[in-house]
Amino acid sequence: MIQQVTRGIKISVKTSFQGTFLKNYQMHFAFSYEITIENQSNDSVQLNSRFWKIKDSLNKTTTVSGEGVIGKKPVLKPGESHTYSSGCSLSSPFGAMSGHYNMINFTSTRKFKVSIPSFKLSAPFALN
Repeated sequence: MIQQVTRGIKISVKTSFQGTFLKNYQMHFAFSYEITIENQSNDSVQLNSRFWKIKDSLNKTTTVSGEGVIGKKPVLKPGESHTYSSGCSLSSPFGAMSGHYNMINFTSTRKFKVSIPSFKLSAPFALN
């Protein structure tokens, strides 16, 4: 599990290889990830949007941004957490993801970014 804390917000990531599939005559590698966002600060916060940078070992980079996570904009009081699962596909058996969440602190009304630590995606059959 990969973990990182930014401004009292702890991000934990677990990944899993889901298999391969053909699309447009090209092999793709499917991965899932589970993220837990834990508020270790003294203030209530809300996740408003996300930004992802997804890279594969063929040097292809994709960026994804949007509101909330899986259709939700969770509000986290001190000590609360929110867990969600999502996924991506790559054109190679190896890759990595990183990014950030845009959040707001309800006490100060300030917006801030929470880093999502870089994590690796790897198909187990391709490992030595």
